[in-house]
Amino acid sequence: MPRIIYRILKNFKFLPNATVLKLRYKYYTGKKLHLKNPIEFNEKIQWLKLYYHVPLLTQLACKYESRAYVKEKIGAQYLNELYGVYDAPDKVEFDKFPEQFVLKGVHGSSLNIIVKDKATLDVADVKLKMQKWMQHCQYSRVGYEWAYKNIKPRIICEKYLEEPGKDAISDYKFFCFNGVPKFIQIDIDRSAEHMRCYYDMEWKKLPFKSIDMAFLEEDVVKPSNFEEMKKFAIILADKLPFVRVDFYAIKGVTYYGELTFYPKDCKKEFTPEKYNKIIGDYLELPKIPKGQKVITSIS
Repeated sequence: MPRIIYRILKNFKFLPNATVLKLRYKYYTGKKLHLKNPIEFNEKIQWLKLYYHVPLLTQLACKYESRAYVKEKIGAQYLNELYGVYDAPDKVEFDKFPEQFVLKGVHGSSLNIIVKDKATLDVADVKLKMQKWMQHCQYSRVGYEWAYKNIKPRIICEKYLEEPGKDAISDYKFFCFNGVPKFIQIDIDRSAEHMRCYYDMEWKKLPFKSIDMAFLEEDVVKPSNFEEMKKFAIILADKLPFVRVDFYAIKGVTYYGELTFYPKDCKKEFTPEKYNKIIGDYLELPKIPKGQKVITSIS
């Protein structure tokens, strides 16, 4: 079937969810999605979308509600400072914010506005963007990412974090499988020439890359708080089949970023090709209890 047909069919949301995911998977990866016996990493994450519906994921995927989980598990001192949480753009208190801050929609990805100079901010334009955020449903508009389905749309304002000498802070993203971090994704210079690479838990650079992202050839200096971040990733990922635990490291201080269950909506592959299976082998999928259609509790 020509790719253009998959492009059209993948938006037919009246079809069963599994069918839509198969069409989307074929369109974005060129591969057939095997839900009965998933093998590759992205296949298994697609399976979790359909069959792993544990209510805790709704809290953890929410950029506001997850703060309570982090506070309980590792401590409030690792949370970025929160200036406010709002259920409507008109309630956002711009006059109370400092000159630099970050606005985020708690209920989806890429709902961010970074403000480096409030004096130049077009508040009307920002409110219009946030109003669009409030209509955004990550679950239905993207690829049935179940963890986002029941998140209440809200806006939060957080402290603007920065690293000396850098336009954008680096991200350290721990890929955790059945509670164990196997490797870390490092994103550098996200505001300009965004590059990425991967390291294992012994801080050895790994030979694969994201198919859609420039590979960072030079070595990355291990953050002084790497072991602390790794320890916290284990704590936050406990008993979950898969979660990516994101942190920032600012002058050796650890800051929690977010918890992600469906990286890139399972559309972006790793290269060389063999690593899609190698990484998939890290993830042991839970069993659906007898008599149930989906998993609703952590075993």
